Amino acid sequence: MGGFFGAVSHRDVVLDTFFGVDYHSHLGTRQAGLAFHDRDTGFHRQIHHINNSPFRTKFENDLKDFKGNIGIGCISDADPQPLLVRSHLGLYAITTVGLISNVDELISEHFSSQGQQFMAKSNGSINMTELTAAIINKEDDIVSGILSVQEKIIGSMMIMIMTENDELIVSRDRDGRLPALVGKDDEGYCVSFESFAYQKLGYKDFYELGPGEIVKLTADGFQVLSPRRGQMKICAFLWSYYGYPNSNYEGVNVELMRYRNGERMARREMEEGTMPQVDYVAGVPDSGVPHAIGFANASHVPFARPFIKYTPTWPRSFMPNNQEVRDQVAKMKQIPVSELIENKKLLFVDDSIVRGTQLRETVEFLYESGASEVHMRSACPPIMYNCKFLNFARNNSEMDLIARRTIQELEGDEGQKHIEEYADSHTERGKCLVHKIASELGFASLGYQNLDDLLEAIGLDRDQICTYCWTGKE
Repeated sequence: MGGFFGAVSHRDVVLDTFFGVDYHSHLGTRQAGLAFHDRDTGFHRQIHHINNSPFRTKFENDLKDFKGNIGIGCISDADPQPLLVRSHLGLYAITTVGLISNVDELISEHFSSQGQQFMAKSNGSINMTELTAAIINKEDDIVSGILSVQEKIIGSMMIMIMTENDELIVSRDRDGRLPALVGKDDEGYCVSFESFAYQKLGYKDFYELGPGEIVKLTADGFQVLSPRRGQMKICAFLWSYYGYPNSNYEGVNVELMRYRNGERMARREMEEGTMPQVDYVAGVPDSGVPHAIGFANASHVPFARPFIKYTPTWPRSFMPNNQEVRDQVAKMKQIPVSELIENKKLLFVDDSIVRGTQLRETVEFLYESGASEVHMRSACPPIMYNCKFLNFARNNSEMDLIARRTIQELEGDEGQKHIEEYADSHTERGKCLVHKIASELGFASLGYQNLDDLLEAIGLDRDQICTYCWTGKE
């Protein structure tokens, strides 16, 4: 995934940009970068790997070298950025968030003119932000170039450009799958993926870009360069998992959506008589917790935290380079509260079940700690498709998804023709899927949220929400 933040003001924006980007650290774990422009000294840029150390500690020592009334930065799970680009459109810095699925086709088109090239990685792949800039630079101006990117790519691409004229040009992706919000204070503007990032810095909500919309921000004003286009398809998984609790997308708060979602899960279970007798309802930390709070509130079963994640020294279990160390860190982070586990029947709610590896380890840990029963509920439907629009997952095959792999085990290739039926836990195939996954992962029982209740918890027109990872429908 990834996130970005940019600011332009009559005052220096180095600290605003630094903290604004830092507040997007939950969206990426690989690369991060900052770039600033100062009218006297030009562009200043730094990029660091953040897979072994958080953003703040990597960039804190760079702050003394930065200055400027305009700046951009990013957290990325993809490529090093922001990039500095020099072309007939001038010198500018660019950062992007998104996924390009038709890379080879676009590269071939670019190479149709002799003399074109890209800087390649050791495996031959190229930087997606560099490819985006190359498409932009084929046009006569930046806006036409961004519109060309929107038309040509399959996937999605949010773009933020900082020019040497102290302008921020920002585009939301064509279908609005990700958010782009503008904040304002007395001296300028900022743009952010997460709204809470700028609110903590003293900016007020000002504007939310529509699908494909392109805007320009300067210290003195805001201008729409190209209006919103077409139907929005914002990603539902933002509310289920990726979004930070304090964030609002299209006016819908993430934390409150998760409460409503958990409440709907519990009410449906009680109506259908599938609610097990348990001592506590708990959430799988961290994003499963608010779904579990809603579930506990509606079911009137006490909410508890039977284990706590110890994060002061290892905030992310995947930071170590060595897989054996990562596995051990993941185990070390789970600190049991024995009084809430021993001889207790527990129902856990997680935001989703993707591959199932971590949940299996969590359940084993709970039984080893003395739990008598561990029931599991997923706050979203079974994930059946890898996202082709956003850089959410690193799965190379849909067989990495536990739901699709289980279908293959149950029925072979024939089962892949009945994915919609398997996704409905009320059908015979759906019941078989749930039973087999529960057995494989060691759950006393398993339940999935249904799509209708999930969409109702979000509260937007369902035609405006992308549910591809669950339905395979665009």
